[in-house]
Amino acid sequence: MAVVRERRQLNLRLPLPEISERRLRFPLPLPPNATANSATAAEISTNDLEKIHVLGHGNGGTVYKVRHRRTSQIYALKVVHADTDDSLVRRQVFREIKILRQADSPYIVHCHGIYEKPSGDIAILMEHMDLGTLDTLLKKHGTFSESKLAIVAYQVLNGLNYLHSRKIIHRDIKPSNLLVKNGMEVKIADFGVSKIMMRTLDACNSYVGTCAYMSPERFDPDTYGGSYDGYAADIWSLGLTLMELYLGHFPLLTPGQRPDWATLMCAICFGDPPSLPENSSEEFRSFVGCCLQKESDKRWTAAQLLSHPFVSKVQMSGK
Repeated sequence: MAVVRERRQLNLRLPLPEISERRLRFPLPLPPNATANSATAAEISTNDLEKIHVLGHGNGGTVYKVRHRRTSQIYALKVVHADTDDSLVRRQVFREIKILRQADSPYIVHCHGIYEKPSGDIAILMEHMDLGTLDTLLKKHGTFSESKLAIVAYQVLNGLNYLHSRKIIHRDIKPSNLLVKNGMEVKIADFGVSKIMMRTLDACNSYVGTCAYMSPERFDPDTYGGSYDGYAADIWSLGLTLMELYLGHFPLLTPGQRPDWATLMCAICFGDPPSLPENSSEEFRSFVGCCLQKESDKRWTAAQLLSHPFVSKVQMSGK
Protein backbone atom coordinates (compact mmCIF):
# COMPACT_ATOMS: atom_id res chain seq x y z
CA MET A 1 0.00 0.00 0.00
CA ALA A 2 2.86 2.40 0.82
CA VAL A 3 4.34 1.87 -2.64
CA VAL A 4 0.97 2.53 -4.32
CA ARG A 5 0.42 5.66 -2.25
CA GLU A 6 3.89 6.98 -3.09
CA ARG A 7 3.35 6.38 -6.80
CA ARG A 8 0.02 8.20 -6.67
CA GLN A 9 1.61 11.21 -4.98
CA LEU A 10 4.26 11.32 -7.70
CA ASN A 11 1.56 11.22 -10.35
CA LEU A 12 -0.12 14.24 -8.79
CA ARG A 13 3.05 16.23 -9.38
CA LEU A 14 3.24 15.43 -13.09
CA PRO A 15 2.72 18.52 -15.30
CA LEU A 16 -0.58 18.64 -17.10
CA PRO A 17 0.97 18.25 -20.60
CA GLU A 18 1.67 14.62 -19.67
CA ILE A 19 -2.01 13.86 -20.30
CA SER A 20 -2.42 12.24 -23.69
CA GLU A 21 -4.31 13.80 -26.59
CA ARG A 22 -6.28 10.56 -26.91
CA ARG A 23 -9.88 11.24 -26.00
CA LEU A 24 -12.60 8.92 -24.93
CA ARG A 25 -15.01 8.03 -27.73
CA PHE A 26 -17.72 10.47 -28.86
CA PRO A 27 -16.20 13.91 -28.04
CA LEU A 28 -18.51 16.41 -26.40
CA PRO A 29 -20.05 19.34 -28.29
CA LEU A 30 -19.50 22.93 -27.23
CA PRO A 31 -21.65 23.69 -24.16
CA PRO A 32 -24.65 25.88 -25.09
CA ASN A 33 -23.67 28.89 -22.96
CA ALA A 34 -19.97 28.99 -23.91
CA THR A 35 -18.65 32.48 -24.65
CA ALA A 36 -17.39 33.48 -28.05
CA ASN A 37 -13.73 33.59 -26.99
CA SER A 38 -13.86 30.14 -25.39
CA ALA A 39 -12.00 27.33 -27.12
CA THR A 40 -14.36 24.73 -28.51
CA ALA A 41 -14.29 21.17 -27.26
CA ALA A 42 -12.53 20.11 -30.45
CA GLU A 43 -9.86 22.80 -29.97
CA ILE A 44 -9.13 22.33 -26.28
CA SER A 45 -5.99 20.30 -25.76
CA THR A 46 -4.53 19.44 -22.38
CA ASN A 47 -1.23 20.75 -23.75
CA ASP A 48 -2.91 24.17 -23.85
CA LEU A 49 -3.79 24.06 -20.16
CA GLU A 50 -1.62 25.65 -17.51
CA LYS A 51 -2.03 24.40 -13.96
CA ILE A 52 -2.67 27.21 -11.44
CA HIS A 53 -3.29 25.32 -8.19
CA VAL A 54 -5.12 22.38 -6.65
CA LEU A 55 -8.78 22.96 -5.85
CA GLY A 56 -9.28 19.71 -3.97
CA HIS A 57 -8.64 15.99 -3.59
CA GLY A 58 -10.92 13.01 -3.24
CA ASN A 59 -12.41 9.89 -4.86
CA GLY A 60 -9.09 8.72 -6.27
CA GLY A 61 -8.13 11.96 -7.98
CA THR A 62 -7.38 15.66 -7.90
CA VAL A 63 -9.20 18.75 -9.18
CA TYR A 64 -7.00 21.53 -10.55
CA LYS A 65 -7.74 25.12 -11.43
CA VAL A 66 -6.27 25.54 -14.91
CA ARG A 67 -5.93 28.32 -17.49
CA HIS A 68 -6.07 27.99 -21.27
CA ARG A 69 -2.78 29.42 -22.53
CA ARG A 70 -4.26 31.07 -25.65
CA THR A 71 -7.67 32.31 -24.47
CA SER A 72 -6.89 32.77 -20.73
CA GLN A 73 -10.19 30.98 -20.03
CA ILE A 74 -10.28 29.40 -16.56
CA TYR A 75 -11.46 25.80 -16.12
CA ALA A 76 -11.50 23.06 -13.51
CA LEU A 77 -9.68 19.85 -14.51
CA LYS A 78 -10.63 16.71 -12.62
CA VAL A 79 -7.95 14.02 -12.97
CA VAL A 80 -8.85 10.52 -11.78
CA HIS A 81 -5.85 8.25 -11.39
CA ALA A 82 -5.72 4.79 -12.90
CA ASP A 83 -3.86 3.37 -9.90
CA THR A 84 -6.69 4.03 -7.48
CA ASP A 85 -7.28 0.94 -5.36
CA ASP A 86 -11.06 1.33 -5.32
CA SER A 87 -12.92 -0.17 -8.29
CA LEU A 88 -16.07 1.61 -7.07
CA VAL A 89 -14.39 4.95 -7.74
CA ARG A 90 -13.68 3.91 -11.31
CA ARG A 91 -17.29 2.90 -11.84
CA GLN A 92 -18.47 6.21 -10.39
CA VAL A 93 -16.21 8.13 -12.74
CA PHE A 94 -17.60 6.40 -15.82
CA ARG A 95 -21.13 6.95 -14.50
CA GLU A 96 -20.35 10.66 -14.12
CA ILE A 97 -18.93 10.81 -17.65
CA LYS A 98 -22.04 9.18 -19.07
CA ILE A 99 -24.30 11.76 -17.42
CA LEU A 100 -22.08 14.74 -18.26
CA ARG A 101 -22.19 13.72 -21.91
CA GLN A 102 -25.99 14.00 -21.83
CA ALA A 103 -26.36 17.13 -19.72
CA ASP A 104 -27.25 20.37 -21.50
CA SER A 105 -28.65 22.72 -18.89
CA PRO A 106 -27.52 26.03 -17.37
CA TYR A 107 -28.24 24.50 -13.95
CA ILE A 108 -25.80 21.58 -14.41
CA VAL A 109 -22.03 22.12 -14.29
CA HIS A 110 -20.74 22.11 -17.88
CA CYS A 111 -18.19 19.66 -19.23
CA HIS A 112 -15.87 20.90 -21.98
CA GLY A 113 -13.93 17.74 -22.73
CA ILE A 114 -12.89 14.29 -21.57
CA TYR A 115 -9.38 12.91 -22.09
CA GLU A 116 -7.54 9.69 -21.32
CA LYS A 117 -3.88 9.03 -20.59
CA PRO A 118 -2.21 5.90 -21.94
CA SER A 119 -1.79 4.89 -18.30
CA GLY A 120 -5.56 4.90 -17.85
CA ASP A 121 -5.83 8.21 -15.96
CA ILE A 122 -8.96 10.12 -16.97
CA ALA A 123 -9.26 13.91 -17.08
CA ILE A 124 -12.59 15.75 -17.16
CA LEU A 125 -12.45 19.43 -18.15
CA MET A 126 -15.30 21.41 -16.56
CA GLU A 127 -16.33 25.00 -16.11
CA HIS A 128 -14.76 26.67 -13.11
CA MET A 129 -17.21 27.76 -10.41
CA ASP A 130 -15.24 30.53 -8.75
CA LEU A 131 -17.06 30.71 -5.40
CA GLY A 132 -16.69 27.01 -4.62
CA THR A 133 -19.61 25.16 -3.06
CA LEU A 134 -22.58 26.15 -0.92
CA ASP A 135 -20.83 24.36 1.93
CA THR A 136 -17.78 26.60 1.39
CA LEU A 137 -19.94 29.73 1.51
CA LEU A 138 -21.72 28.54 4.66
CA LYS A 139 -18.42 28.01 6.48
CA LYS A 140 -16.95 31.27 5.19
CA HIS A 141 -19.87 33.69 5.48
CA GLY A 142 -22.38 32.03 7.79
CA THR A 143 -26.04 31.20 7.33
CA PHE A 144 -28.15 32.11 4.29
CA SER A 145 -31.14 34.45 4.29
CA GLU A 146 -34.51 33.21 3.04
CA SER A 147 -34.29 35.41 -0.04
CA LYS A 148 -30.92 33.90 -0.96
CA LEU A 149 -32.21 30.39 -0.28
CA ALA A 150 -35.15 31.01 -2.60
CA ILE A 151 -32.66 31.78 -5.39
CA VAL A 152 -30.68 28.63 -4.51
CA ALA A 153 -33.82 26.48 -4.42
CA TYR A 154 -35.08 27.83 -7.75
CA GLN A 155 -31.85 26.95 -9.53
CA VAL A 156 -31.40 23.52 -7.95
CA LEU A 157 -35.03 22.64 -8.70
CA ASN A 158 -34.55 23.60 -12.34
CA GLY A 159 -31.51 21.35 -12.43
CA LEU A 160 -33.38 18.47 -10.78
CA ASN A 161 -36.39 18.96 -13.05
CA TYR A 162 -34.06 18.71 -16.04
CA LEU A 163 -32.42 15.53 -14.70
CA HIS A 164 -35.65 13.85 -13.60
CA SER A 165 -37.33 14.54 -16.94
CA ARG A 166 -34.46 12.57 -18.49
CA LYS A 167 -34.79 9.73 -15.99
CA ILE A 168 -31.64 10.68 -14.06
CA ILE A 169 -31.56 10.63 -10.26
CA HIS A 170 -28.68 12.45 -8.59
CA ARG A 171 -28.82 10.60 -5.23
CA ASP A 172 -26.27 12.86 -3.49
CA ILE A 173 -27.72 16.38 -3.31
CA LYS A 174 -25.98 18.24 -0.46
CA PRO A 175 -24.25 21.62 0.05
CA SER A 176 -20.82 20.33 -1.03
CA ASN A 177 -22.19 19.07 -4.38
CA LEU A 178 -23.80 22.37 -5.35
CA LEU A 179 -21.26 24.67 -6.98
CA VAL A 180 -21.52 28.47 -7.01
CA LYS A 181 -20.37 31.07 -9.51
CA ASN A 182 -20.04 34.81 -9.04
CA GLY A 183 -23.53 36.34 -9.21
CA MET A 184 -24.93 33.48 -7.13
CA GLU A 185 -25.26 31.06 -10.04
CA VAL A 186 -25.78 27.62 -8.50
CA LYS A 187 -25.21 24.42 -10.46
CA ILE A 188 -25.49 20.73 -9.63
CA ALA A 189 -22.22 18.78 -9.76
CA ASP A 190 -20.69 15.42 -8.82
CA PHE A 191 -22.69 12.71 -10.56
CA GLY A 192 -20.54 9.84 -9.30
CA VAL A 193 -23.41 8.06 -7.55
CA SER A 194 -26.21 9.12 -9.88
CA LYS A 195 -28.37 6.57 -11.60
CA ILE A 196 -29.90 6.68 -15.06
CA MET A 197 -33.26 4.95 -14.94
CA MET A 198 -33.21 2.75 -18.02
CA ARG A 199 -36.76 1.53 -17.41
CA THR A 200 -39.60 3.41 -15.77
CA LEU A 201 -40.02 0.82 -13.01
CA ASP A 202 -36.34 0.45 -12.10
CA ALA A 203 -35.80 0.37 -8.35
CA CYS A 204 -33.33 2.81 -6.85
CA ASN A 205 -32.90 1.91 -3.18
CA SER A 206 -29.21 1.04 -2.99
CA TYR A 207 -27.12 2.50 -0.18
CA VAL A 208 -25.09 4.97 -2.17
CA GLY A 209 -24.70 8.68 -1.64
CA THR A 210 -24.16 10.43 1.66
CA CYS A 211 -26.04 8.70 4.47
CA ALA A 212 -26.97 11.93 6.26
CA TYR A 213 -29.02 13.23 3.32
CA MET A 214 -30.73 9.94 2.43
CA SER A 215 -34.51 9.86 2.41
CA PRO A 216 -36.52 7.40 4.57
CA GLU A 217 -37.41 5.17 1.61
CA ARG A 218 -33.73 4.70 0.82
CA PHE A 219 -33.50 2.82 4.13
CA ASP A 220 -36.99 1.32 4.24
CA PRO A 221 -38.74 1.27 0.84
CA ASP A 222 -41.53 -1.00 2.09
CA THR A 223 -42.68 1.53 4.71
CA TYR A 224 -41.95 4.85 3.02
CA GLY A 225 -41.57 4.02 -0.67
CA GLY A 226 -45.15 4.23 -1.88
CA SER A 227 -45.00 4.18 -5.67
CA TYR A 228 -41.25 4.53 -5.34
CA ASP A 229 -39.36 5.73 -8.42
CA GLY A 230 -36.35 7.33 -6.71
CA TYR A 231 -36.84 10.92 -7.86
CA ALA A 232 -38.41 11.98 -4.55
CA ALA A 233 -35.17 11.09 -2.75
CA ASP A 234 -33.48 14.11 -4.38
CA ILE A 235 -36.27 16.36 -3.08
CA TRP A 236 -35.78 15.15 0.50
CA SER A 237 -32.05 15.88 0.20
CA LEU A 238 -32.80 19.37 -1.12
CA GLY A 239 -35.04 20.08 1.87
CA LEU A 240 -32.30 19.07 4.33
CA THR A 241 -29.76 21.10 2.36
CA LEU A 242 -31.83 24.29 2.56
CA MET A 243 -32.42 23.78 6.27
CA GLU A 244 -28.69 23.29 6.89
CA LEU A 245 -27.84 26.50 5.02
CA TYR A 246 -30.48 28.38 7.04
CA LEU A 247 -29.68 26.93 10.48
CA GLY A 248 -25.92 26.65 10.13
CA HIS A 249 -25.84 22.98 11.14
CA PHE A 250 -27.22 19.70 9.87
CA PRO A 251 -30.92 19.70 10.90
CA LEU A 252 -31.14 16.08 12.12
CA LEU A 253 -28.33 16.58 14.65
CA THR A 254 -27.73 19.07 17.42
CA PRO A 255 -24.97 21.63 16.75
CA GLY A 256 -21.58 20.00 17.27
CA GLN A 257 -22.96 16.44 17.42
CA ARG A 258 -20.81 13.92 15.58
CA PRO A 259 -22.86 11.89 13.10
CA ASP A 260 -22.81 8.12 12.91
CA TRP A 261 -24.71 5.78 10.62
CA ALA A 262 -27.00 4.29 13.29
CA THR A 263 -27.97 7.66 14.79
CA LEU A 264 -28.77 9.12 11.38
CA MET A 265 -30.77 6.09 10.24
CA CYS A 266 -32.89 6.17 13.40
CA ALA A 267 -33.47 9.91 13.09
CA ILE A 268 -34.47 9.62 9.43
CA CYS A 269 -36.67 6.53 9.72
CA PHE A 270 -38.18 6.78 13.20
CA GLY A 271 -38.11 10.46 14.07
CA ASP A 272 -40.35 13.26 12.86
CA PRO A 273 -39.08 15.26 9.89
CA PRO A 274 -37.10 18.31 11.05
CA SER A 275 -38.92 21.63 10.97
CA LEU A 276 -37.87 25.26 10.74
CA PRO A 277 -38.09 27.63 13.73
CA GLU A 278 -41.19 29.75 14.18
CA ASN A 279 -39.37 32.96 13.23
CA SER A 280 -38.98 31.70 9.65
CA SER A 281 -41.62 32.70 7.13
CA GLU A 282 -44.74 30.64 6.53
CA GLU A 283 -43.80 30.27 2.85
CA PHE A 284 -40.37 28.85 3.70
CA ARG A 285 -41.79 26.46 6.30
CA SER A 286 -44.39 25.28 3.81
CA PHE A 287 -41.78 24.74 1.10
CA VAL A 288 -39.49 22.70 3.35
CA GLY A 289 -42.51 20.73 4.58
CA CYS A 290 -43.35 19.80 0.98
CA CYS A 291 -39.77 18.49 0.58
CA LEU A 292 -39.60 16.58 3.86
CA GLN A 293 -42.69 14.38 3.70
CA LYS A 294 -41.58 11.00 5.03
CA GLU A 295 -43.71 9.07 2.54
CA SER A 296 -42.09 9.54 -0.84
CA ASP A 297 -45.30 9.77 -2.87
CA LYS A 298 -46.50 12.71 -0.72
CA ARG A 299 -43.40 14.76 -1.53
CA TRP A 300 -43.80 17.41 -4.18
CA THR A 301 -41.92 16.90 -7.44
CA ALA A 302 -39.32 19.36 -8.70
CA ALA A 303 -41.81 20.67 -11.27
CA GLN A 304 -44.48 21.19 -8.59
CA LEU A 305 -42.06 22.92 -6.23
CA LEU A 306 -41.12 25.43 -8.94
CA SER A 307 -44.70 26.74 -8.66
CA HIS A 308 -44.52 27.05 -4.85
CA PRO A 309 -44.81 30.66 -3.60
CA PHE A 310 -41.39 30.43 -1.95
CA VAL A 311 -39.63 30.17 -5.32
CA SER A 312 -42.22 31.38 -7.84
CA LYS A 313 -41.28 35.00 -7.11
CA VAL A 314 -37.72 34.20 -8.19
CA GLN A 315 -39.07 32.89 -11.48
CA MET A 316 -41.12 36.08 -11.97
CA SER A 317 -38.07 38.25 -11.29
CA GLY A 318 -36.23 36.53 -14.12
CA LYS A 319 -33.47 35.07 -11.96
